Amino acid sequence: MSGDDTLAPTTPVESGADEPDRLVLHARDVRFDWTELDLHWIPGEPFATHVINVLHLLLPEGERWFVEVFKQAVPHITDDELRGQVLGFIGQEAVHAEAHAGVLDHMDAHGLDPRPYVEQIAWMFRVVLGDRDLSGDREFAWLRTRLAVIAGIEHYTAVLGQWVLDARKLDEVGTDPTMLDLLRWHGAEEVEHRAVAHDLYAHLDGGYPRRALAMGVAAFALAALWVRGVRFLVANDPYLRGRIGGRRPRASWAVRDGRRGLIPRLGQLARAIPEYLRRRYHPSHYGSTSQAVAYLAVSPAARAADAAEREATEREAAGGEGAQ
Repeated sequence: MSGDDTLAPTTPVESGADEPDRLVLHARDVRFDWTELDLHWIPGEPFATHVINVLHLLLPEGERWFVEVFKQAVPHITDDELRGQVLGFIGQEAVHAEAHAGVLDHMDAHGLDPRPYVEQIAWMFRVVLGDRDLSGDREFAWLRTRLAVIAGIEHYTAVLGQWVLDARKLDEVGTDPTMLDLLRWHGAEEVEHRAVAHDLYAHLDGGYPRRALAMGVAAFALAALWVRGVRFLVANDPYLRGRIGGRRPRASWAVRDGRRGLIPRLGQLARAIPEYLRRRYHPSHYGSTSQAVAYLAVSPAARAADAAEREATEREAAGGEGAQ
């Protein structure tokens, strides 16, 4: 896959400027070929590579959990438009999980076995945040609590999605184009559906204390898991053996690489918390749907998925006409 024109980030658009109306969400059955991917896919930047690689460890299990929780919420939805958005969200998140799982297989093939860390993530989502032996009001309360946690996480994924759409430095340093397309396709869909989890929580509960507490838990957990994930990847990378340039990773490197534009700035991630905790907060106030849609229109993987879907629809229609 090549061609800078199709992989360059779209021009940033201020939120609220010529934004399209609420979109009809649909899953794009994307495919990525990782055969040419280097383990350090940001050339000469193993630390920045592994900071972003943590997403591949966290997301598959996390997004499968999102899907299961949202499926449990669907019968409680009384708004038809919201139900359609939730079903679209479920479809997109299911594809996201599988797309990132392919990167884990590639890591394993290059001598970095991600399973010990991923198994811990799976335990957290399946056991700590999984279904409990509850019924009635207590069961519904646990569902709403998990929806509040997902809404908080989705705020962060939208922030990260907007960041990667804007991250021109990744193009300038020669980041692997297939990986960059995965990140931007996923980021664009996160921006595209950024309001769904919040709206679902508001529809079924909407309580501010639960939302605020869930965000605190989500932010702390994500920060801790991200730090542990970077340490795990650097320690188990067969080319690094726990050290980069003879030194163990330091927190100051995250500040440095954030300033360089290779990873999100820590300040940007920290500011996301008070933004979310505003009582009048709504995800539509942050991020650009226009920019997300513009990238999805040029993403090689998304375009290939859309073309395959159109071809399948045309074949099905032709087969139906022939049967008549």
